[in-house]
Amino acid sequence: MWGMMNGWGYGGNFIWGLIWMIVEIGLVIGAIYFIVSLFQNNKGGYRKNDAMEILRERYARGEISEEEYLERKKNLEEK
Repeated sequence: MWGMMNGWGYGGNFIWGLIWMIVEIGLVIGAIYFIVSLFQNNKGGYRKNDAMEILRERYARGEISEEEYLERKKNLEEK
């Protein structure tokens, strides 16, 4: 009888099952966090392009002068 239950009894199987379930949930949460962080990093990369597009549109509409356009473009490219 001792060899069949390895000293844990039936409660030991429940404990190991619970531990394994916690590990699986942790892995799923970690994977979701990783995927979300990848998408957030990509959004940050587009901000510079969005700002440049807005700057081009303002220049095209005549809201800013060529001198101001070139100065702001230079500032955006440095960042």
